[in-house]
Amino acid sequence: MKVGSSSISGANVGQIGMLVDALAAAHARGSEVILVSSGAIATGMPYLKLNGRPSDLATQQAAAAVGQNVLIYRYQDSLDRYQIVAGQVLLTAGDLENATHRGNAQRAMERLLDLRILPIVNENDTVATQEIRFGDNDRLAALVSQLVHADVLVLLSDVDALYTRPPREPGARKITEVPFGDDLSGIEFGDIGAAGVGTGGAGTKVAAAKLAAASGTPVLLAETGSVADALAGEEIGTWFEAAGTL
Repeated sequence: MKVGSSSISGANVGQIGMLVDALAAAHARGSEVILVSSGAIATGMPYLKLNGRPSDLATQQAAAAVGQNVLIYRYQDSLDRYQIVAGQVLLTAGDLENATHRGNAQRAMERLLDLRILPIVNENDTVATQEIRFGDNDRLAALVSQLVHADVLVLLSDVDALYTRPPREPGARKITEVPFGDDLSGIEFGDIGAAGVGTGGAGTKVAAAKLAAASGTPVLLAETGSVADALAGEEIGTWFEAAGTL
């Protein structure tokens, strides 16, 4: 499951508790859950007295170094209510392109799951460079789903589903299901998330969904506020069928 910066930072920091409630419920059912969480830079910005997301790489790295620490603390503080321990996994794009590093990451996450630890994954912003960055954590989540052969990938957003055009525009229609191989021609993509905080949008989520689906993992795009229903298998949001679906 992937959650974006705008859903768990700033005015929405309180949603971490709701998110953890849903994760704990899935954990209690015996599900193996990996959380890909953005938010390190956004969480660190107030501590660096920044009013907006920094544009230069060095300041992004500094904000991430501060914010990642605070972000993991917030998750663990909430997880303590359920006696669940989080394990931090920081990756760069280079890690998943290098066979040795990729294998190490796969073994570590599989062992964490065996031990009933909740892996929380984020991009390692403090060492990543512009040339090797994932670009957005939607793509990172899709790559992690490939790495662990996930049964399903849940991409959480600020809107409840994919629409034919930005949902605030007249004539926007909700798309409930995307068959595998559908190129979604004619869809107008707008940004998803609070401006100046996150880096993703509807386009990045669709690209990530297609990447995961091509590897055999179906994808659900849903609203962060509906996370409990999403993890319980309710028919909400937009479902992307995976390759090989009959």
